[in-house]
Amino acid sequence: MGDPAIIVEGLTKHFGDVVALDDVYFEASGGSVFGLLGPNGAGKTTAIRILTTIVRPDAGSATILGHDVVREASQVRQRIGLAGQYAAVDVNLTGRENLRLIGRLAQLSRAEFRQRADELLERFDLAEAAKRPVRTYSGGMRRRLDVAAALVAHPPVLFLDEPTTGLDLQSRNELWDMIRELVADGTTVLLTTQYLEEADRLTQRIAVVDRGKVIANDTPAALKSALGSTVIEFGMDDSMAAIRAEHLLAELPARIERDGTSIRLTSNDGTRLLIGAMHLLDGHQLPPIAVEVREPSLDDVFLLLTGRHAEGDKAGTAPFPMAGTE
Repeated sequence: MGDPAIIVEGLTKHFGDVVALDDVYFEASGGSVFGLLGPNGAGKTTAIRILTTIVRPDAGSATILGHDVVREASQVRQRIGLAGQYAAVDVNLTGRENLRLIGRLAQLSRAEFRQRADELLERFDLAEAAKRPVRTYSGGMRRRLDVAAALVAHPPVLFLDEPTTGLDLQSRNELWDMIRELVADGTTVLLTTQYLEEADRLTQRIAVVDRGKVIANDTPAALKSALGSTVIEFGMDDSMAAIRAEHLLAELPARIERDGTSIRLTSNDGTRLLIGAMHLLDGHQLPPIAVEVREPSLDDVFLLLTGRHAEGDKAGTAPFPMAGTE
């Protein structure tokens, strides 16, 4: 990873009485994927809108490749691409026509935008559908075309605002592969997402955002390792059994949390913890109905930081609970 491509210092933004961003700081290294992770309403999209010169901040500053997003907005726009939460392509045009139109708007020559459109259609596996109206495309195809449109002018910095929202798992995986290819070619990507697995697989660094504040900023591995190396979850018969088990297991050297009928223990000594916990529960006639031993996840990190769960399934593919809109 190279020098910082994106520098954010003290960004603050209010919409009436709503604080969308509250003194936000972070840096994204060149040639990497930086993730803004958090629920709807956390401030992620507001940050993207400021960094892409759509909205002006109330306080603080931000630079893209050394150019200030307020004072040098035109220079910033020449160096960035943006794919928003929903595909912004024209459904009545073909895929090829959409990309050529973007090229004309970017003031590329006729030869350049024709060649670039064909390159991107091939790269994003859309060449066979190039002559079809976009209204006939699947959701995954539209999202790929939208990202391709953001790349027509060869931007060194790409902003992706929840690019896989609403996609099935196969389409999501295909888009992830494309993002990895872009970064391998030197593109800097700032990605906002509600998906835990997406952040874990793609990003080299994550800022966790909640209610307009950055509450953590580190690598995914470091965020998870802060919890310990092992998570043990016990499923109990009912909530009363879970409460009893929580009090009983509190004497063990581990972080303990109860969620309904489940008890979660986190420790760096998983084997010894599991043996001790099972011994205690068995000795008090509180046998668990389910036991799971695993590594910490970003869901565990979010729970620790905010006191709230992400509503993800075990694969981590479901989004955070709704918390308003951005």
